[in-house]
Amino acid sequence: MACVAGCRCCTERRRQSSILYNILKSEERKEAAQQQQQPPQPQAPGPGCSCGSRRRVALRSPQVAGKAASAVLVKTLRFVKSVPCFQELPLDEQLVLVRSCWAPLLVLGLAQERVHLETVETAEPSMLQRILTSRQQEQDRQQHPLPSAGEIQAIKGFLAKCWSLDISTKEYAYLKGTVLFNPDLPGLQCVQYIQGLQREAQQALNEHVRLIHQGDHTRFAKLNVVLSLLRSINANVIAELFFRPIIGTVNMDDMLLEMLCAKL
Repeated sequence: MACVAGCRCCTERRRQSSILYNILKSEERKEAAQQQQQPPQPQAPGPGCSCGSRRRVALRSPQVAGKAASAVLVKTLRFVKSVPCFQELPLDEQLVLVRSCWAPLLVLGLAQERVHLETVETAEPSMLQRILTSRQQEQDRQQHPLPSAGEIQAIKGFLAKCWSLDISTKEYAYLKGTVLFNPDLPGLQCVQYIQGLQREAQQALNEHVRLIHQGDHTRFAKLNVVLSLLRSINANVIAELFFRPIIGTVNMDDMLLEMLCAKL
């Protein structure tokens, strides 16, 4: 027992005499003094406060969600490559379209596959972590910030919107066609052809809705709201959220090109 007590005393003295310990204690005293001088802050942001939307969040099970998203991406690219009109386009035109729309198509696929996202809020790094974090790690964190709560909520809100409409398989296909054939992208040569394909997808969706949902005169407009919500989906956020946790830094352009040329 004496030996154990002596070891603990020695450890305590070494800890208290360390520079790191003194820095941390100094910071704690400063924070305590500031808290005594400042009035108490509210625990939750009030209406109109954007603090909550700036909080950093992460997936509760990033490996599971990442694998699910990867499977949906493969399935999505398989669908895209199965469209005869898409296959008739030159490869460089195909790549321009896919580079632009892979993220909204993926989110549509997540909605169709009923993939639920469970998130957790990430804690701010402690003083000890900030001191010990290397410059390279800090630069990496700044270059690849975690998605904010607001960005995640936009994705979850989109999924909830799709599920509330109970979108059918055909409706998802027509929505994907509308997203895929975007004639407004720079670098396209077959603009008129792609514009016609997008128009055909919209017309097919409209005719399907009129046939299947004859009593619902607002459904086509609601589905177009879904399309408008897709414009707020950030491809970098999708990549950071689903793919970086499982495969690290990835060049999505290279991966999409490889998938387009592969037999999925």
